[in-house]
Amino acid sequence: QCSKSPSSTELNELADQNKNIHILQLESKEFDKYETFAAQVGEVLKDNGLDLLINNAGIAGSFRRIGLIKSGELMETYVVNTIAPIMLTKALLPLLKQAAEKNVGAAPGVPRATIVNISSILASMKLNGDGGHYSYRCSKAALNAATVSMKVDLKDTGICAVALHPGWIKTQMGGPKAPLEVDKACSRIIKTVFGITDQHNGGFYDLDGKNLPW
Repeated sequence: QCSKSPSSTELNELADQNKNIHILQLESKEFDKYETFAAQVGEVLKDNGLDLLINNAGIAGSFRRIGLIKSGELMETYVVNTIAPIMLTKALLPLLKQAAEKNVGAAPGVPRATIVNISSILASMKLNGDGGHYSYRCSKAALNAATVSMKVDLKDTGICAVALHPGWIKTQMGGPKAPLEVDKACSRIIKTVFGITDQHNGGFYDLDGKNLPW
């Protein structure tokens, strides 16, 4: 689930409309509960495995210039934005591999399972012309590095890993000033995700599939 609260009205309404939606709660910083969560996911998926994992939980931190940054904020943001996606991917890896084995007959060039790590254009070192945002930039850049390592580690499994910048969206984190509406942004992201091929493996892209510089 992608909401801060399991009682989110919007999320529950979606679940009421579609019985294929299962709401499972997980606090990203409680690593000792990841295995239990993975077991719950497995119970829902049964023998199908996990075709697609989108690691989207994250916190923004604050803008802060170098003279004002705080170690606590840096560490908390790194835990949520970098360590949590890595550890959740590890916990769900057996289910991803199960899906990859089940989809062994997929068309050439099509991943048998996919990991999408939600990154940010702020993680791009080449495009950093404004400075600041240390906690968010660094944590997402580290997530990009982890994405490349996932590509290498999983190269023989048929599992693809990509980093995706979703754009600035009007969400709880994005705020009301964001230019992208949730429904339109999601449609573009879905189109991009379902268009992923083996050629995208280990890459960094925007919500329309355009390659972004590291």
